[in-house]
Amino acid sequence: MSLFNEWNDMLNGQTKQSVDAFWEEYSATETKIYQHILSHKDEHLKGKVGDLVEFFNVNKVIFVGFLDGIQTSLKTEPMDLKKVTLDTEIDLDVDFEKLYFNMHKATADYLYNLKEWDEVLPAERRQEIYDEYRRSRTRHVEKKPGRNDPCPCGSGKKYKNCCGRRTA
Repeated sequence: MSLFNEWNDMLNGQTKQSVDAFWEEYSATETKIYQHILSHKDEHLKGKVGDLVEFFNVNKVIFVGFLDGIQTSLKTEPMDLKKVTLDTEIDLDVDFEKLYFNMHKATADYLYNLKEWDEVLPAERRQEIYDEYRRSRTRHVEKKPGRNDPCPCGSGKKYKNCCGRRTA
């Protein structure tokens, strides 16, 4: 079984008894790796997956979960995680602005509030990205036609006599 399949099984196989411990381990792993990435912002995180798992002293399956999560924040094409093994060489070229945005999207306050961000993005830029995130969540609901407005279906009838007719 591939590491990615093991990750999906682990993620989807949580029970009421195991879910808290799972998320605690996953969050701790993510925090440790992101602290390293942010404090070494001018370097790519690269090497064999197995070596990085050893370097960070983390669960190999949880590490693949981290890779799954960071995919949308990379400047490069996403990797095929189904093919990732411990011998797979990775080189993560992180787009820090995308990463900060995506951390808000994932509601990962334990990550977007890391003090290491202070050296990566200025506070003003982080606020702008947060504002962009908030605007991206705003939904604009189209105004419904009034009873006496022309029906939007194009029939030429009033809405109340066409699509807006009450059915009993």
